[in-house]
Amino acid sequence: MNNQQSPLWTTGNSEARMTGTWRSAMPNYSTTPSPCLGACPVDGRIAEWIGQVKDEDYYGAWLTLADNNPFPAIAGRICHHPCESACNRVQLDGTVGICSLERHVGDMALKEGWQFPKPAEERNESVAIVGGGPAGLSAAYQLRRHGYRVTLFESHNRLGGLLRYGIPSYRLEKKIVDGEIDRIINLGVDVKLEAGIADSDALKKLHDDYDAVYMATGATRSKVLPALDYSQPWIVDSADFLAATNAGEVCELGERLVIIGGGSAAMDVARTARRLGKSVTVLSLEPDEFLPAQRVEVEEALEEGIEFVTGAMMQSVGANGEGLTLDCIRVDFQQGEIRGAFKIEPISGSEFQLSADAVIPSIGQDADLARWESLLDSEGPVIKTDKKWQTATPGVFAGGDLASMDRFVTQAIGMGKQAADQIGLYINPGHTAAVISSDPEIPYGVINTHYHPLAERNQAGHVDVAARLTNFNEVQKALGQNEAVAEASRCFSCGTCIYCDNCYYYCPDMAIIKLDRGYEVKTDYCKGCGLCVAECPTGSIAMREEMQD
Repeated sequence: MNNQQSPLWTTGNSEARMTGTWRSAMPNYSTTPSPCLGACPVDGRIAEWIGQVKDEDYYGAWLTLADNNPFPAIAGRICHHPCESACNRVQLDGTVGICSLERHVGDMALKEGWQFPKPAEERNESVAIVGGGPAGLSAAYQLRRHGYRVTLFESHNRLGGLLRYGIPSYRLEKKIVDGEIDRIINLGVDVKLEAGIADSDALKKLHDDYDAVYMATGATRSKVLPALDYSQPWIVDSADFLAATNAGEVCELGERLVIIGGGSAAMDVARTARRLGKSVTVLSLEPDEFLPAQRVEVEEALEEGIEFVTGAMMQSVGANGEGLTLDCIRVDFQQGEIRGAFKIEPISGSEFQLSADAVIPSIGQDADLARWESLLDSEGPVIKTDKKWQTATPGVFAGGDLASMDRFVTQAIGMGKQAADQIGLYINPGHTAAVISSDPEIPYGVINTHYHPLAERNQAGHVDVAARLTNFNEVQKALGQNEAVAEASRCFSCGTCIYCDNCYYYCPDMAIIKLDRGYEVKTDYCKGCGLCVAECPTGSIAMREEMQD
């Protein structure tokens, strides 16, 4: 019986008016993917955990985040945040600050000492993971959560890979890296340090000793420029430079440095050199609008006094009595459809020179494939895998920079998560894998923006330039608690019901019933007018066609 009492109608209720026979369509409640979820490298349930931040349920938000990514404090600092570019709110007044919210939750988890729940069961199947960087640690975390026995082999004396040895502290403090790695190890991951797997024979032994192996050794071989003589003392590889300076070693390269490259690593080198008091010029093939580094990194580098010479290339370099002279030329840069597949054409008559004391090439790195060639097939510059991240050798999986050219930390974390599911299915037929929705993402047009008033984004601050050039302290500040709640409140919660009761209140036939958590449509009374859909602020209700008998 539809016996709800209306506070507006003089007749009290609509029980006698069974308008359900009028309709050709009826509302359907569903949780539909938001654009930010579709863009997220780790498939994080962004609308859900941001809603928990809005409700100040920070522990719940952390658990939701960590279901897909055990590094929220790290990702909140360094992720290239494609989720923000995809955010529907950008069409109203500006994208939601997803990264700053993730950092807020991650920092709170570290401050409070929250730990991951222990596995619900312990299993006998064992997995060896080779490489303790983002991809390997992510896979270890996901596998250990399911109770598998995990052993992690790392060639260095500490875990972290790029997080520890490649990203400077002004972007990512090492205590953050330590805190989020320690939580994973505390789940019961067995760690073998200074235990590199040197070649195919060593890999084959792992394959024999474990039920599965996951290879995540990263891209460790720096690309070289043929015009440079790398035996010269004034040429230093960017990875070596960052590893040395991250370890606190003194830089003795002179005062004038030219960094060749336009990616994030080049920005890290340039900005590190500035903090060491050097005069720095960045020389890149890409023009300003095509620089592969995140825009915020470029803007911060400019603030810090780094000179950019873009759309140009070095042709030769020679030493003179006062240092080095780089002969350069402007280029016509044509961006390709695939990452790294660009074309350049030198522009005749545009030659110029740069002076320097040292040159640091930073044009990317490749995976070291030669040591696995008798056991694993390669595909171009990476290890060849199928859609399940399995290599040519059954039971051996690969991911991260070793198996992909998507060279972002959160991409590696996502690959580790995906591979962990596939490894679980390989060694345990009963493994429960994550399910990714294939439904279309919620478009901006279905969001009722009347319920989302204009609200300026809450921006995290930055340390003043003069202060940040004196040390390696973090440059980007965190949101305060009030700012975080306010920013979370800007989220449309695209495709996810927020239990606002709009559908219940606006239904003219009182055909919607409130449940403990959600709503139900009474088919005898819904005439399919669509008012509930029109008044939904999140797009979590849609009309579906219905054929009447």
